[in-house]
Amino acid sequence: MTLLLRLILPALFLAMTAVAPGSAQTMYSPNVEIALVPMHQWAAPGSTAVVAVRQDIRPGWHTYWRNPGDSGGATELTWTLPAGVSAGPILWPLPERQPVKGLMNYGYSRQVYLPVPIEVPRAAKAGTMLPLSVKVLSMVCSDEICVPDERSVTLDLPIRDGVPPLIAGEGAAIERIVDAAPRPADIDAHIARDGADLVLTLRGAVLRGTALANAYLFPFEGGIVEHPAAQRAEREGDDLILRMKAGGAVLAGGLAKPVQGVVSTSQGAWEITAQARAPPGRAGGTSATLFAQAALFALIGGLILNLMPCVFPILAMKAASLSASAHSPRTARRDGIAFLLGVLTTFILLAGALLVLRAGGEAAGWGFQLQNPAVTAALALVMLAVGLNLSGVFAVAMPGSGAGSGLTRLPGGTGAFFTGVLAVVVAAPCTAPFMAFALGAALVMPAPMALAVFAMLGLGLALPYLVISLSPGVLRRFPKPGPWMDRLKSILAFPMYGAALWLVWVFARQTSGEALALILAGGLLLAFGLTLWGWRQNARMAGRGARAATAVSLLSLLTAAAVTLSAASLAPGAESSGEAATETPWSPDAVATARAEGKVVFVNFTADWCVTCKVNERAALATGGTRALFADAGAVYLVADWTRRDDAIARELERFGRSGVPLYLVYAPGKAEPEILPQLLTPGIVADAVKRAGEKG
Repeated sequence: MTLLLRLILPALFLAMTAVAPGSAQTMYSPNVEIALVPMHQWAAPGSTAVVAVRQDIRPGWHTYWRNPGDSGGATELTWTLPAGVSAGPILWPLPERQPVKGLMNYGYSRQVYLPVPIEVPRAAKAGTMLPLSVKVLSMVCSDEICVPDERSVTLDLPIRDGVPPLIAGEGAAIERIVDAAPRPADIDAHIARDGADLVLTLRGAVLRGTALANAYLFPFEGGIVEHPAAQRAEREGDDLILRMKAGGAVLAGGLAKPVQGVVSTSQGAWEITAQARAPPGRAGGTSATLFAQAALFALIGGLILNLMPCVFPILAMKAASLSASAHSPRTARRDGIAFLLGVLTTFILLAGALLVLRAGGEAAGWGFQLQNPAVTAALALVMLAVGLNLSGVFAVAMPGSGAGSGLTRLPGGTGAFFTGVLAVVVAAPCTAPFMAFALGAALVMPAPMALAVFAMLGLGLALPYLVISLSPGVLRRFPKPGPWMDRLKSILAFPMYGAALWLVWVFARQTSGEALALILAGGLLLAFGLTLWGWRQNARMAGRGARAATAVSLLSLLTAAAVTLSAASLAPGAESSGEAATETPWSPDAVATARAEGKVVFVNFTADWCVTCKVNERAALATGGTRALFADAGAVYLVADWTRRDDAIARELERFGRSGVPLYLVYAPGKAEPEILPQLLTPGIVADAVKRAGEKG
């Protein structure tokens, strides 16, 4: 509990001071004393003076470096200076490593000087005093608790001509810190992700003869490395190599920008800026292994995807297609390959769009297209149209085909290709086992490797259909074509109608009641227009004209499209949030508040378009037993609803290496990281996880 308070108090304090800076009560800690002291006895006009914030810290307590590590907060300075006077950044001394209960912090103990350069204007007059004032915000922590300290300290700096002497004692101490403060040096640095590790390669004359045991990187930003993990140093010729465990930000988003920090060695400490490159001599090593593992998991995930509920409507279309071509091996092979091409093309296009969005700074994840109400509405009407086609209401005939050839299904290889397209679009809301790792890894790989992983996912989805279509022995077991095929197609139309209804429900959750009414009207007009189009096709087969039916059909279809666009453009209504009375919307603050109270926290990352999520909720989370379990354990149930785009949820998914939902987290009191549950839940899995979390508290 005390560790939780230590982690949470800094954020709460900074939030309070950010909301009401003018009225926030000054916080004071008896465990630190603050003073503003000069390095020289005076400052000359037009010179750069150095003053330092001195922190005298009680034994057992510490303050923090610019990157505090796994908890705490860096000391912040807010200056009040005369006109023409400016203060530079802190010249941070090299910090200490401070392990705390499995965490690693960077900071200072006992006494530390934080030097700051002050630019004195040439207009400053000798014989006057330069009043300096600074508000110092420090986090002062022990191994058990953190206390924020905020106070203002002042210094009147004399202005005189000539070269000022050092102040005895303190001035010399500040000078030593300024001289030893890490600065940029002639060091060539580059860094690369190698699986779950980071490889930092350094080369420079100042590093020659450096003892390997003392080499360490202090990154300027959190999330780059796992702070508590050991950093292993080795030599490769003139290069100093540091291997570190990659932090959460790198695992989620890759090395999107250069890594800056301080490298400390036995020879000294220097600031570095490491550009992202391939690790020396290892370009095809662990990275290739990670790619192979991700590709294999994607293939397995694609195979399992065929068994997920959201793909059932496409299975109906596959069954109808196989039945029609079972006794024509050449046609079956053509359709199987066309279906595979449709699946692969769509997967690669979706993956490319996802990578482009993420490269542009968008927080997009798998299934991102269904977060757009316009896409959801369009897909609902497409599913309705496919169902009507299978029911025999109208035919899709290719140019040049016989008059009666289109009265079956989407015709030929083109129909098989677009069935593959639909399979991917409809499968997007589902996440099968093994997919989470594969997609999370793909999104931090170079684009060609990422696209290859997505292609393997598509291959897994299409593989069963492809294997059957290329197996004459299996195809011969299908019954011969006959009237039963029309009856089968009529039956298989109903999964498509079910998919259309489900998408309409998702659309309603994303928008409003008025939009729902419009999309229902659009569906009615679409059905009417396609029915008239079927009459037109029958009339032309009989040699009769059908101008009126054609005109009314086209008018109905155009009106359906216009109504659907209008529905998708409406803003969401208040009723679209869909939160049940027993659920609390997720937010980082909600998690922090519940954990500060020592409660078990269960977080459900879900979306209405995620069928797997809904199945899990119905089977394992919305049951009376699970609700009673949460109540008995005093657990807090938070729901992160990703039905509509939410960048905060997307970033949290990335933090755990996920690109889509579902994701289930269980936080135990006193434990820094949550337990991640499987993507397919049972009441027993949920109960065991909540009980484990309660026992650890």
